[in-house]
Amino acid sequence: MSYFCIQRMKYKKVLNQDLKLAKLVSLIPTSKINRIEGLGNVREYLIQCIVSQQLSIKVAPIIFQRFLDLFGNKFPSNSILLDTSIETLRACGLSNQKASYILNIARYFHDNKLKDSTLNGLDDEQVIEELTKIKGVGRWTVEMVLMFCMGREDVFSTGDYGIQVAMKDIYNIKKEKKELEKKMHQIAEKWKPYRSYACMYLWAYKDLNVKK
Repeated sequence: MSYFCIQRMKYKKVLNQDLKLAKLVSLIPTSKINRIEGLGNVREYLIQCIVSQQLSIKVAPIIFQRFLDLFGNKFPSNSILLDTSIETLRACGLSNQKASYILNIARYFHDNKLKDSTLNGLDDEQVIEELTKIKGVGRWTVEMVLMFCMGREDVFSTGDYGIQVAMKDIYNIKKEKKELEKKMHQIAEKWKPYRSYACMYLWAYKDLNVKK
């Protein structure tokens, strides 16, 4: 039996303890759920996140490819990025702010000699604390890094709009802001240590318009 099959059995057993989430698990095919994989390259993933923010799923890959094309279709090193002007980065369709944030990431990784191996040795909150020191990188962005780049299985993003919408609908939550997030945390306690997978089902519920 493959590793992913074993993990699927483990997380489904835990998530099925929540009857409302169990219904989603039964209705949504596993093929529609993103895998939690440790792909590495945190610096590159962070930069790609910045490039893609507030862009549609159609436009984001186009702008990111233009960014790569600036460097011969290869991801640039920190030193190469730091020798690149904001004006050059803006030429591929990035805003002034995004260009600045990308250079902030390159500067932080360069100055602190930050490596994936170092980040992999930290727990989730330590990774969030480390990477949010970079101007332009917020908690939500690092939570996505933890799930989709570092393969962390127990991340729960209460600030994610899609997850908020899904949980408010599924659990009939009428609260907002801090009270909403507090309630979300309470519900998610029973999903540990596989809250990342729960997030995947909640996103799929919203995106696929699954009926309760």
